[in-house]
Amino acid sequence: MTDSTIGSEQTVAQRIERLEARAAIRELVGTYCIRVDERDIDGLSLCFTQDGIMRSADGVMNASGRAAVIEQFHARFSVLGPSNHYTHDHIIHFDPQDSSVATGTLNTHAELIRNGEMLVTSLRYRDRYRYEAGRWRFAERVLSFFYYARPGELPEVLCSPLRNRAYAQPIAADFPEESSFWQAYHQQRPRLR
Repeated sequence: MTDSTIGSEQTVAQRIERLEARAAIRELVGTYCIRVDERDIDGLSLCFTQDGIMRSADGVMNASGRAAVIEQFHARFSVLGPSNHYTHDHIIHFDPQDSSVATGTLNTHAELIRNGEMLVTSLRYRDRYRYEAGRWRFAERVLSFFYYARPGELPEVLCSPLRNRAYAQPIAADFPEESSFWQAYHQQRPRLR
């Protein structure tokens, strides 16, 4: 049985527990956004497990352990001004063998100031969650970018595979082109140019 199936094998109490866990994980990701935007370091640190990992698909971010994750945020905040992160679709899967572990995929956007200029970004997080010390926390967050650009450049940026414009030189976007599904589909059905 999958975690999205409501079957007779689960008791009402188990189903309620799963719904409560799902709600707590969704609240965790919303809390993370607010803590980042408000620079609430103490609150942000509580979002991660003691051995939590925060990294980015482009390799720029890569920290292991709560203290290292927070130090990495301090470095990120040194080039960031005000920001506004907001979440969208969130898919959560629970480990069928361990009810204290789950994974998730989350789509988000952010408006922010980076090195003194406004940028907008479309992000995707691939998360591992773990119930630790009475609450759900991030065991791992992997951040990837669909685009990261100046608002006025979006029409041009979205037509290019080099959609990450956060750095001195544009780099390739992390998704969808890196997805094995995307690649397999377009091998079978090449796109028209």
